[in-house]
Amino acid sequence: MPEIPNSRIRKLRTWVPGGRSSELIGVDENKNQITLIDLASNDYLNLARHPFLIEAAKQTLETDGVGSGGSRFITGSRNIHQKLEMKLAEWLDREIVLLYPSGFQANLAAVLALSDRHTPVICDRLIHHSLLVGVKASGAKLIRFKHNNLSELERLLKKSSQSNPQKKPLVITESLFSMEGTTAPIKEISKLCIKYDSKLLIDEAHALGVMGPEGRGESFGLKEPISIISGTFGKAFGSGGAFLATDKITGENLIQNCGAFRYTTALAPPLCAGALAALNLIKSNPNWPSALKDNSIALRDRLAQIGWRRPAGEGPIISIVLGSDELAMDYQKRLETQGLLTVAIRPPTVPEGKSRLRLVIRRNTPVQAFERVIEVLKNT
Repeated sequence: MPEIPNSRIRKLRTWVPGGRSSELIGVDENKNQITLIDLASNDYLNLARHPFLIEAAKQTLETDGVGSGGSRFITGSRNIHQKLEMKLAEWLDREIVLLYPSGFQANLAAVLALSDRHTPVICDRLIHHSLLVGVKASGAKLIRFKHNNLSELERLLKKSSQSNPQKKPLVITESLFSMEGTTAPIKEISKLCIKYDSKLLIDEAHALGVMGPEGRGESFGLKEPISIISGTFGKAFGSGGAFLATDKITGENLIQNCGAFRYTTALAPPLCAGALAALNLIKSNPNWPSALKDNSIALRDRLAQIGWRRPAGEGPIISIVLGSDELAMDYQKRLETQGLLTVAIRPPTVPEGKSRLRLVIRRNTPVQAFERVIEVLKNT
């Protein structure tokens, strides 16, 4: 087995919440306690420790227990599952929503429901690993197009329709890409899928709650040709678990035939309660996404003003590509000395030579955190 370079070795660090919702407490290399402002997690709306979510989870913990104890077909279904599914379907304007224990599992289920070994699957080159695993499990032919490149996508769709007109292709993209911070042109992709009679699967995991109209995702308002939307509760919703939103026919197929739904212990009831409380908060605060977007754009502008290439996108994920693993690790340490928690993203998560800092703007991130970021990057 080849030796792993030092710059690639990843160490597990344990964190606990700090005194403020924006802080985490950990231990440094010398085993000293450190308190850092969190610029790394996906808790975009600072809901993971919100009192409404905690209280909702506590109440459901008392009535329904910690775990569900079985699959949805045996003893795992609770009223809280059905309530969350119904409220999400209503919010997203979809016919049916099904809950899953994890986003990885939901994505596997979605791909397997929409493809088989005869299906041409045309994916954005930067889609999440879980989706690629789903394609591999389905036995489908994987075809990849350059990130957000509409002309290449159309060329591949046209080629597929000419060579195999009897089999609908499946197009897969994310709405907000987790390592790039870029947003897919969902409307334009949808038009191409309609033009070439293709199915469309959109992973909205990082966008729901923070992007699109009132945080309902980049796909909100579009019906055809979207077959399934996948989303998670472990990010902006501050809870855990995931879901698929779709039409009744596809939903019934998932219920009856999807092993990832049928043969797994149902999502823990307290997590469902937390997710439902988060949904109510998001619905009650429709200005949250726009405020988060404004802060994200402002930091991008500041980075450009001090000479850095302006990071792509407008969402809360800001990707600063540095190149080498060593340089990314160096910047991570520099920011940590200024009380900021960021994480160097390295291969295999990103391609060789594309190591980067991934900054996450969260609701109520202190203004001084942005100033410290600029100060560190300005002096390099």
